[in-house]
Amino acid sequence: MPDSGYPWPIETTRLDNGLRVVVSEDRTAPAVAVNLWYDVGSRHEPTGQTGFAHLFEHLMFEGSLNVAKTEHMKLIQGSGGSLNATTNPDRTNYFETVPAEHLELALWLEADRMGGLVPALTQETLDNQRDVVKNERRQRYENVPYGDAWLRLLPLLYPPGHPYHHATIGSMADLNAADLVTFQSFHTTYYAPNNAVLTVVGDASAAEVFALADKYFGAIPLREEIPAAPDGRTVAATGRPAVETVTGDVPAPRVYAAHRTHPFGTPGYDVATVLAAVLGSGRGSRLYQRLADGERIAQPDLVGAYGVDLAHAPAPLIATATARPGVGAERLAAGVAEVVDELATVPVTHAELDRAKALLSTAWWRQMSTVDGRADTLGRYATQFGDPAKAAERLPAWLAVTADQIAEQAAELLGADDRVTLTYLPEETP
Repeated sequence: MPDSGYPWPIETTRLDNGLRVVVSEDRTAPAVAVNLWYDVGSRHEPTGQTGFAHLFEHLMFEGSLNVAKTEHMKLIQGSGGSLNATTNPDRTNYFETVPAEHLELALWLEADRMGGLVPALTQETLDNQRDVVKNERRQRYENVPYGDAWLRLLPLLYPPGHPYHHATIGSMADLNAADLVTFQSFHTTYYAPNNAVLTVVGDASAAEVFALADKYFGAIPLREEIPAAPDGRTVAATGRPAVETVTGDVPAPRVYAAHRTHPFGTPGYDVATVLAAVLGSGRGSRLYQRLADGERIAQPDLVGAYGVDLAHAPAPLIATATARPGVGAERLAAGVAEVVDELATVPVTHAELDRAKALLSTAWWRQMSTVDGRADTLGRYATQFGDPAKAAERLPAWLAVTADQIAEQAAELLGADDRVTLTYLPEETP
């Protein structure tokens, strides 16, 4: 297995309007992935405009200057392709994978909604998609057990005013209060060619993609001044744990223990990534071995740990466990805390380290095995670090992490004095 991280060619250019174009040619199959990263997420949202970036994830499928409502989706799917979009605190991402002969269609569609959404945006469309987002909030966050955990963890991890303090779903009050002109202004400000990276991976040459990008995106004017997101790189340690307990309609007690680590893409976060795998990835992890298989206080399928790959502030590392029947929340929380604390005092073995690195290697190459996975990765590194080729550094960085580095980071960052603990308790029944 190669360990260079990205053993395919990468070619880049920048159009006169600032759009960065990344191409990785791969003639293995007659398909191409088109991926557009906009450097706008919930961390960019001004006060009173939370949820705007996520709402535009929906609005960008509702028609543009030359494309009728929902026509973007129909054209791509009718051509044998697939498409979607996602929003997180750091970015908004639009992508489609199509047969190679439909590359030009995909690029035209993306260009039309970059440069032509505002003239087509109507009050009716805005109101309709606001209702869609409200329904999404109910279905994903409010009406499912533990669904609002992320909404609760963020304010506990990041103080008011921090760009990661609120989730991408945003405030329904903010979405309801804003008028059409405000939403149009948000799009004009951030959805500009000089605030985006276009990545194409698959059965197309760099020369072909560069020419088509210039043909369809080249006439879109750049935005002279794009407001920077607030600086969230420094989060002062409080020196005291943050604790929240929620009683609600949940089937069993659940505990989340969270800590701030380092920004994604830094050496410190590479250590945190391997640490999280040792702590909570799969049946061989410490949390599973201790709480699910050993003490048998946690449900086997509901115990684990993971990092959240945020690039512009100390990113969270979260350990979680759900209690077996008859096990109380206090005992479960104590068990999770003990396993986390022992990372600083009980050395990680060679077997644990090798296992964690094998899991991460498998996950990395699974992402790299598809054209759409590679396109998303290259778009990310071009947007967040200025160079798509830096993607090749990630896997080797994980493989270089040592047991001593894990113990040092655990002692420095995972202490109880700066821990966030969120506990869910079932409602008492008569």
